[in-house]
Parts: sequence; C-alpha cells; structure tokens
Amino acid sequence: MAHDVLNPTPEYLAFWRERHVCTLTTLRPDGTPHVVPVGVTYDPEAGVARVISNKHSKKVRNVLEAEPGRARASVCQMEGRRWATLEGRAVVRTDEASVADAVARYAERYRRTPSPNPDRVVIEITLDRAMGRA
Repeated sequence: MAHDVLNPTPEYLAFWRERHVCTLTTLRPDGTPHVVPVGVTYDPEAGVARVISNKHSKKVRNVLEAEPGRARASVCQMEGRRWATLEGRAVVRTDEASVADAVARYAERYRRTPSPNPDRVVIEITLDRAMGRA
C-alpha cells in the first residue's frame, strides 16, 4: 500500500514513532544490495529519513561511492503484520548541526542517547516513496 511521504496516515506515522530496529539498504558499487540493521527517524514535514552512522562504515561508503545525486537507499521496519518502507535519494551529512539534530531525533525515538562519536555522520534520505501497512 502506497503512502504520501509528506502526509502519512496517523497510523503509519505512529508506527514510525514506535521503537523498532529497522534495516537500511544501500547499493554496493556493483549494484548488489547491502542490508544492515539500524535505527531510523522519519521526518514527514521535511520528507526525510535519517540514519546515524560511523563515517567509516560500509553503508556510508556505498552512498559516497555512488554517482553524485544517484545514491538510492531504503529503510524498512516490521512487526507482525505491520510493515513500513521509506525510499529515496541518500546523501551523507557531516556538519555538526545535521549530526546533532539526527542524534536528538534518534534519542527521542529510541529513548537513549548514543555515546559520543567524533566520527559520526548522518545518512539523510530524501524520500520519494513510502509503502506499508500499519
């Protein structure tokens, strides 16, 4: 079932506010998917999903190694019969304000503040597709 990324149903948005481990899928340079467990935050007002990560991770390298403006990523979560997927173009943000904002959003959703990490970056996904059943 398709959803509007900027105007999700209340049930879909509530599901993205619950505490769930998610998966992030990025594409390796050879086009094969790389799927890893992550924490994700969804900001429908901005049409963005965010994943905090270490700048040396494979998922970050996958985004950086894609053609400029062409990196695609998706995040997904499920619980029982409920599931939700967000897809879009990914970029890596390294500036202090973006990282601090993403950490604050993560702390709110997951009810814990990540340990300080000077190598932390944000994979920011500008969303163009939302699917699921919440």
